[in-house]
Parts: sequence; structure tokens; C-alpha cells
Amino acid sequence: MAISSTTSDRVTVLTIDRTQRRNALNHDALEELDGAIAAATQSSRAIVITGAGGHFCAGADLTELEDVGFTDRLAEVLARLTRAPMTTVAAISGSCMGLGMQLAVACDLRVVADDARFAVPVAKLGLMVNHWTLDRVTRFWGEGAARHMVLTGAVLTAEDAWRVGFTQVRGDLDAALELAGRAADLAPMTQAGSKLGFDAHSENSTEVARYEAAFAEAWSSDDLAEGRSAFRERRTPQFQGR
Repeated sequence: MAISSTTSDRVTVLTIDRTQRRNALNHDALEELDGAIAAATQSSRAIVITGAGGHFCAGADLTELEDVGFTDRLAEVLARLTRAPMTTVAAISGSCMGLGMQLAVACDLRVVADDARFAVPVAKLGLMVNHWTLDRVTRFWGEGAARHMVLTGAVLTAEDAWRVGFTQVRGDLDAALELAGRAADLAPMTQAGSKLGFDAHSENSTEVARYEAAFAEAWSSDDLAEGRSAFRERRTPQFQGR
């Protein structure tokens, strides 16, 4: 198995384990990851993605990839991760390159270890990434850093990631679990609806309408009533996602 999944306290950790390739993904591993993400969205309140053996993900396993079909399937998996209706956290150490960067920007938050290194080395290979990837890398790194990585093959550091706000916490997997645990205790409908809002384009009426529907649902939810009661009673709310 290239992907292991463990769940504790409503947080699921998905670990990429292809250490012989610095956790680069091939077709089989990508399918495993897709299934693991789908299962986690049904059973947990937060998801952490990490890699075994000191590396997050060094990219796609180019020793096995021969055509663009892999990138089409990858886009579907990344879309599933992005649309997960809960907080997702990338716990990054070592190599976060290419496909690894795509996984990182598909997540909501990133926790980065001091030895992490980041790159989008497509120009070294004659490849291109899809527009979704360029958009997300630009949004989370800033356009200057994004162009630096994509156009010159630059490798950026954990310090760079912290300086430009790409990472929200500096630390290891334990720090990522602590962050995900905090998210798991909060209102699920608020998180799911807010994610729709973050990704809605103001000129796209369908996306905006989805956010507005989620907004109305949250304001009429049992969770809102529970949050207000807990505030008045000075206790921790117990949200049920309804």
C-alpha cells in the first residue's frame, strides 16, 4: 500500500509511503490516494496529508509516466481534495516538488518543517501544469515567487514559505495534528460553507449562489443555536454539523 490512513479524534492522517521514490506518486498510488480522500471525507472532521521517511512528495514518478492521461486523473483527485467539506492540512517536510506542490496548494493550510524545499520544476522537463495549479500557487505564494519557481526552476525554502505566508505554522506532524484537531472541534457547516466562499469567483453567479445558500443554511442551523447556547453558558460547544 502506497497510502496509509489512520483516524483519531475525528482527524484522519493520510501518509504517502513510497520512500524509495521520495514519495513520488505513480498511477496506482494516485488511485489509492483518491480512495483514501473519499473515505476520509465521510468519516472525519479534518484531514492531514503527509509523507513518510522525511519527504512530503517529490512529484510524479516520471519513471512510469508516459502520457497526459495521468495529469487528467490527477486533476480529478486534486479537485476532490480541494472540495473536501472540512479543513485539510498539508504537513510538509523535505521535498515538496511538482505534484507535491499541487497537493500542498489543494489543502487549506500548510505546516512546514525547517528542512522543507519547494519547487515547480516543469521548465526543467518540458512539461506544463494546468491553469488551476498556476492559479493556486500564485494565490498562496504570491505572483513573484510563483513566477520564480515556474519560469526559472528555483527551489524555495521553509524560510521563504514562512516569509510570504505560504505556511501558517512552522513545525512537524505533531504541529499539523494540533492544528487539525482545533479545526475538528469547530462548526462543520461554517467550515464547508466558508470554503465554498473562498473558492467562489465573484463573476461566477453559480459559485456565488452556492456560497449564499450555505450562508443561509448556517444561519438557520442547530449548530448556530448550539454555539450561542455554549457562549451564554460559558462552555465548549458540541457541533453536530446540522
